[in-house]
Amino acid sequence: MRSDRDAPEAGGERRDQQQAILKAAAELLTEHGPAAISMRAVATAAGVQTPALYRLFADKDGLLDALGSYGFESYLAEKRGLEPSEDPIEDVRRGWITHVEFGLRNPAFYALMYGNLRPGRRPAAVQENGVILRRMLERAREQGRLRIPVETAARAIEASTTGAVLQLLALPEDERDPAPLTALRDTVIDSIVSTEPAADARTMIADRAVALLAAIGDGGDADPVVDAGFRTTEAALLREWLSILSR
Repeated sequence: MRSDRDAPEAGGERRDQQQAILKAAAELLTEHGPAAISMRAVATAAGVQTPALYRLFADKDGLLDALGSYGFESYLAEKRGLEPSEDPIEDVRRGWITHVEFGLRNPAFYALMYGNLRPGRRPAAVQENGVILRRMLERAREQGRLRIPVETAARAIEASTTGAVLQLLALPEDERDPAPLTALRDTVIDSIVSTEPAADARTMIADRAVALLAAIGDGGDADPVVDAGFRTTEAALLREWLSILSR
C-alpha cells in the first residue's frame, strides 16, 4: 500500500521525468525547428512511451507551453532580475534590447513562442513577459510619462518587437543585423511617451477634465454630447462629473 511519505518522492520523480522530456524536446526543437515537435517525436527523442507525455502534459498545447517556459527561463530570469531604475522608460528600452537579443540567440524557441500563436492562447512565458512590460509602463503612467493608455502602449511595443525579430529570423543567419531595430525601438517609444512635463496624476486629470469641458461647451442649442448619442440628463451628468474632476 502506498504511504503518504511516498508522495513527495513521487512528485520529485514526476518533475525529473518532465525535465528530462523537456530537455530532449529542446534539443529536437533546436536541431529541427518547431515543425519537428510532435508528441510521438518528443516521446521517441526522450526514450519514453507517448502516453507518458499525455499523462505529464495533457496534450500538445500543454507540452508546447511547458517547452516554451523551459526555453524562456533564462530570459525571464534576466527580466525578473532587472532592478527598476528611476526612469521606467529607460527600463523599457533595456527590456527591448534583452528581448531582441534573446530572440536572435534562440531562434527556434522564439519562433515556437511567438510564431505559432493562436487566438485565445498565450503561453505562460509570453504572458509573464507581458506582465513585466506592463509593470514598467504602469510606473511610467504614474509619473505622467505616457500619452496613451498602458495597454495600448504595451501592444504597440509587443507588436513592433515581435514582428521585427520574426522578420530578422526569416533571413539567413549572416544577414540578421539588429542595428536597425534601435531606430525602430526609439520611434515606437517616442510615440507613446508624453513630451509634456511630468505632473502628478491629480493635476493631469484636472487639466484633461478642463480641456474636455471646454471642448463640449455648456450644452446650449447644439449639444455635441447629445449629438453623440447621450440623453440630455446624461449630458448634464457628464458635465457635472467633469466639473468635479476639474477642481
